[in-house]
Amino acid sequence: MLLKTFGWSFAITVVGLVVAVLIGGWTAFGIVAILSVLEISLSFDNAVVNAGVLKKMNAFWQKIFLTIGVLIAVFGMRLIFPVVIVAVTAKLSPVDAVNLAFTDKSRYQQLVTDAHPAIAAFGGMFLLMIFLDFIFEDRDIQWLRWIERPLARLGKVDMLAVCISLIVLLISSMTFAAHAHQHGGVHVDKGQTVLISGVAGLITYMIVGGLSGHFEAQLEEEEEREAEAEEEAERSGGRKNAVKLAGQAAFFMFLYLEVLDASFSFDGVIGAFAITNDIVWMALGLGIGALYVRSLTVYLVRQGTLDDYVYLEHGAHYAIGALAVILLVTIRFEINEVITGLAGVLLIGWSFWSSVRRNRAIEAAEGKGEASGDKAEVSSGV
Repeated sequence: MLLKTFGWSFAITVVGLVVAVLIGGWTAFGIVAILSVLEISLSFDNAVVNAGVLKKMNAFWQKIFLTIGVLIAVFGMRLIFPVVIVAVTAKLSPVDAVNLAFTDKSRYQQLVTDAHPAIAAFGGMFLLMIFLDFIFEDRDIQWLRWIERPLARLGKVDMLAVCISLIVLLISSMTFAAHAHQHGGVHVDKGQTVLISGVAGLITYMIVGGLSGHFEAQLEEEEEREAEAEEEAERSGGRKNAVKLAGQAAFFMFLYLEVLDASFSFDGVIGAFAITNDIVWMALGLGIGALYVRSLTVYLVRQGTLDDYVYLEHGAHYAIGALAVILLVTIRFEINEVITGLAGVLLIGWSFWSSVRRNRAIEAAEGKGEASGDKAEVSSGV
């Protein structure tokens, strides 16, 4: 199972590292390897959230996510996206931006770094909305109940998540953006840029997330309508088929996953410039890492890990909230990528351990119940 799921990732890793050695020697090998680890550590929570969405899709759309989705993630976000950012912010043609990436790497790095406030505001607001919508929802299973119970009650207020996000954006535009960090250690006022980019991120979430949520709600209604038919099929010995997202519903969920992946990749792309400004090495390293994230997503779906460890999704969303805050803070202050990666890993690790403890407690309770039942049977038999 492990080899089947991660086989392509292992193969591409070998090919990528060999290409790195051929192009730039062992120095390139080390840089590509470090970037791969960086991408995996920063995007582990992305895999957990992706798995929660992907398991609702049918087999066809899962394959689309693993083929076209990988191409978008590897080539689109890790190679083309930085070039597009440079072209837009520096008002260059795409051809000139590509030429700059290969001929004047220092200038290219400077332009991408200077575009960071806009990137961080867009990604930060998109991720913040994901976290707030999750935390304000009333759920049957709660992890940190002392936080989640009162927030679920507050979540009954219409548009609360949007209001909080706009307040956070306004504060960020007047504080962090007023002294935004730029290439060379200088600080400039990027308030308007951050405000516009943040609103764009919020609108993107409301459109893509709203459409995917709409079709997901339709799926739930369809499941309810088919519940009686499935029960009848069970009674008659027929086969029960799970309802999976398809058609328009799956398309918008796929689009949602790609925008989500883009938001997660922002910090990885920007952070990669702290290691190298070579666009080829960067694409190789981040691309390999992105493949492992995709494989991990599939592994979580096929193993039913989210069903077995019910708090993992909670931990991933808390990690998303932490990443959203970190992105907004990095508009002004530099934060080491190790801190960003550790924040997500620790939260997910904590939620995993909480899930393990919960499962053990349930097993112990069931064991005691069975033992009590056995004693009762012996007593009545005597």
